[in-house]
Amino acid sequence: MSERIREKLQILADAAKYDVSCASSGSTRKNHNKGLGDTGNGICHTYTEDGRCVSLLKILLTNFCIYDCAYCVTRKSNDIKRAAFTVQEVVDLTINFYRRNYIEGLFLSSGIFKDADYTMERLVQVAKKLRTEHKFNGYIHLKSIPGASNEIMHEAGLYADRLSVNIEIPTENGLKLLAPEKNRKDMIMPMNYLKDEIIRLNDEKKSLKKTPLFAPAGQSTQMIIGAGAETDKDIMYTSAAFYRNFNLKRVYYSGYVPISNDKRLPALGSQVPTVRENRLYQTDWLMRFYGFKVFELLNDKNPHLDLDIDPKLGWALRNLSVFPIDINKADLQLILRVPGIGVQSAQKIVAARKFQKLNWEQLKKIGIAISRAKYFIVCSSRDFERRDLSETKIKQFILAESKSKYLKSSSQQISLF
Repeated sequence: MSERIREKLQILADAAKYDVSCASSGSTRKNHNKGLGDTGNGICHTYTEDGRCVSLLKILLTNFCIYDCAYCVTRKSNDIKRAAFTVQEVVDLTINFYRRNYIEGLFLSSGIFKDADYTMERLVQVAKKLRTEHKFNGYIHLKSIPGASNEIMHEAGLYADRLSVNIEIPTENGLKLLAPEKNRKDMIMPMNYLKDEIIRLNDEKKSLKKTPLFAPAGQSTQMIIGAGAETDKDIMYTSAAFYRNFNLKRVYYSGYVPISNDKRLPALGSQVPTVRENRLYQTDWLMRFYGFKVFELLNDKNPHLDLDIDPKLGWALRNLSVFPIDINKADLQLILRVPGIGVQSAQKIVAARKFQKLNWEQLKKIGIAISRAKYFIVCSSRDFERRDLSETKIKQFILAESKSKYLKSSSQQISLF
């Protein structure tokens, strides 16, 4: 690798680190004709379900940009070193890194130079060359450039496993304040086209034996958290609308990293707490897999998530009138709302109680967190009887027990050394 390519890689890989939406999976692209790579169950940038670590080459095509978004490190007014890869350089890097077993796929984004179509064309050329010239069947995630035409987006869907448009700021007002040159409609346009095209081709598969593979891992988006004054309610209501309207696979939440003295932004040195990102992801998970509606978790009365406790426990404490539930009689959807019980545990409970009434010991073996769940359920045991505890008391008990477990665990780890 030449020194110039090495320098470009250092600059453009570092610039890409602010985009967290490359943890993608779900593609079913198969390896044919002795090509390179295979997505298998999909690629992500951390770990698969079986604990296998997989890696993507995650870079920008260029960090030149025609826009001056206040929150973006590659904004045109920022005094940073600029670089750009050619299409062939990205292709060569991907193939060479794959052959050395450094990566299993590519995540390619870019600053916008000249215009949306010009930029998107070059991203698509990279994917097309990898697929057609090198028979590369590894995972490819391309960023969709806001404002790109339907024709180019169609071609992108034929070669990429996943496409994603970053909506960046959760509200239109926030976007106008921090990125006045950008238009939310330009972001929506490619998302809308991809949604319709994915649905159309899936319908065609029902009647035609062969239909082109089109963005098999779907599309996702990312929001920057904490750059503006949006509440958690604003953020999650936007997410719920995007899941509903565009059939997104994922919404990613990225805490704003202060990079500018711009008065519109948080001061340098301030940082979005990591726990806030975690709470947003937990809320997202509850909406997608636990049957919660966004207004149940966040509303005008509760516009912010409690950073001390997870949103599921928060909902349960605000709705104590629903509890306790009888674990041997309640339906699955209600069991899923009990703090300390996950999806798999809830399904095991429903299956196991067909044969016998469950007690605390059996529930513990199933894998539920008794220390949390015991305040919200009854079973065939009498070991713990729910007292008439207030929301505040239950919260205090759970936090105290969590702290005790943490201290005990820390003490055990120290003793090992």
